[in-house]
Amino acid sequence: MSPSATVQTKDAIAPHGGILVNRILSPAQKQAWLARADQLPRVTLDERAVSDLELIAIGGFSPLTGFMGQADYERVVEEMYLSNGLPWSIPITLSVSAEVAAPLEIGQTIRLDNAAGQFLGILELTEKYTYDKRREARCVYRTEDDKHPGVKVVYEQGEVNLAGPIWLLERHPHPQFPNYCIDPVDSRALFRAKGWRTIVGFQTRNPIHRAHEYIQKCALEIVDGLFLHPLVGATKEDDIPADVRMRCYEIMLEHYFPKDRVILAINPAAMRYAGPREAIFHALVRKNYGCTHFIVGRDHAGVGDYYGTYDAQQIFDEFDPGALGIIPLKFEHAFYCTRTQSMATSKTSPSKPEERIHLSGTKVREMLRRGELPPPEFSRPEVAAELARAMRQPQLRP
Repeated sequence: MSPSATVQTKDAIAPHGGILVNRILSPAQKQAWLARADQLPRVTLDERAVSDLELIAIGGFSPLTGFMGQADYERVVEEMYLSNGLPWSIPITLSVSAEVAAPLEIGQTIRLDNAAGQFLGILELTEKYTYDKRREARCVYRTEDDKHPGVKVVYEQGEVNLAGPIWLLERHPHPQFPNYCIDPVDSRALFRAKGWRTIVGFQTRNPIHRAHEYIQKCALEIVDGLFLHPLVGATKEDDIPADVRMRCYEIMLEHYFPKDRVILAINPAAMRYAGPREAIFHALVRKNYGCTHFIVGRDHAGVGDYYGTYDAQQIFDEFDPGALGIIPLKFEHAFYCTRTQSMATSKTSPSKPEERIHLSGTKVREMLRRGELPPPEFSRPEVAAELARAMRQPQLRP
C-alpha cells in the first residue's frame, strides 16, 4: 500500500503537526480490499470507535494516522503530549476484549466493521497492549467514579488496545446531515473562498441559547467568520438529540446571524465529557478544520460537578501557545441582565445576582419535560418553540 496521502495547505492556520492527514482509500484500493474482505480477521467497532475511525481518516485528528500505540497512549494519559512532543490531551484508542485480541497477530491487516457488520475500514496492526483503566480515568477525567459517563465507557471497554495505521474504505455523507458534512479539507477551502483569515470555532452538544449567541457574536466582532460546529456523535442518553439541536441552529442562523459570516457544519465526534482535557482536544480538532480561534466558555465539556467552572479555560495556560497554535477565547458565564436589559457577563454587568437570568441545560430539559417554555431572556422564542415541539414527541424526549 502506498504511504499515507496528505494534503499540503496554505491556509490561515496549519493543521496540528503541519500536515492534514488523509486516510481514505482510492476507489481501486477499496475494490482490492473488498475482494479480500472475507479473508480478513474482523473487529467490530462501537459507535465512538466508528467516529474516531472517520475523524482520523478525514484529518480531523491530525497528526494521528491510526489508533494510538503504547508510547503515545502513555504520554497522552500522563502528560497530554504525543511521544513526538506535540500537545494532545485525549487518548484515541481501539479497545477490545482479551478474547478478541488473542488470535490477532502483529503485522496482520484487520477488517473494521460497524455494529451492523458493514465493512468500514482496515487497521494495519502494529501493537497490542494492556492498560490501566483506573489510571486513564483518574488522569483524563480527574475521577475514578463510574457514574461519570466518560469513565463508565472506559470501564466497560475491552482491556487490550489495538494500535496501528487505519484506512477508511470510503467517505460517506452523514445519513442525517449530508448537507452539513464538511470535512477539514472542505472547511479550509470554504474559508479560503470567503477570504477569511481569522476563524473562530464553537463547540456545543446542547441547543443554542442566548448565552451561546452572545459569546459567538462577541467573537464575531474580532474575527472574520464563525465556524459553528456542533457535535453529533455519541452523547449521553439525556442530551437533546442531534437532529433537534441542528434545527435549532438552523433557526438561529436564519433569523439572528449575518448569513455571510457563519458556516454551520457537523462534528461527527463522540462526546467524552472530559472537561478541561476535552477543551484542549476540541480546540486542536477545530485547528485541523482551519480555525484560528476557539471559544471556551463556562464548564466546557463538563458533566455533573466533576470540574471547576473555569478549569477548561485555565488548562490552556499549561501549554506553550505556539505549540497549541489555536487561540482560545475565554468567556465568563453569560446571562440576561434585567438591569441593563441585555446579555452580559460579570465583566460588563453592574447587576446583583437576583438581577441575572441564566439557566443550565439540565434546568431547561426539566422545564421542557414539564411542558414549560424557557423564558425569552434565555432562549429565542423560535428555538423554544422547536424544543417544545420535539419534547411532545416521546421518541425524542431526553
